[in-house]
Amino acid sequence: MNHINIKGNPYIIDTSNKNITQRLAIASGEVKFDKETYKKIKSFKSKKGNIEKTAIIAGVMGAKETSRLIPLCHNIQINHVNIDIRKNEKNNSIIIEATVKTNANTGVEMEALTAVTVSCLTIYDMCKYLNKKIEIKNIKLLKKTGGKSNI
Repeated sequence: MNHINIKGNPYIIDTSNKNITQRLAIASGEVKFDKETYKKIKSFKSKKGNIEKTAIIAGVMGAKETSRLIPLCHNIQINHVNIDIRKNEKNNSIIIEATVKTNANTGVEMEALTAVTVSCLTIYDMCKYLNKKIEIKNIKLLKKTGGKSNI
């Protein structure tokens, strides 16, 4: 399936013939800092506020707004969003993992990936005053269940 109809125009794929199942997607991403900047923010505090709590709220909001951001993404009911943020001291980075669940006829991979991306961007925004060379990297889908293609 693709998002192009027989006239060559974009459209949202018809999922009405797909089974409604419990679906889950887990995505992750990383925000990497230089050593000096990481030392300053590893308590999750910045002059803009609590980095961890703000990034969690941003990720939840990102998951909920996915269909408004991705033009051909289905607008689906989300049953659960969890954003886990942890420090990677060895790598001077913060790891974000988003878990999204639904009971629907299409998956929530885009919601999980959007949640991670928005969380990462929020962390960047809250820390950029310290250093603009912060890297957002390794955004990827880790797991998808409930549809035809489990990974």
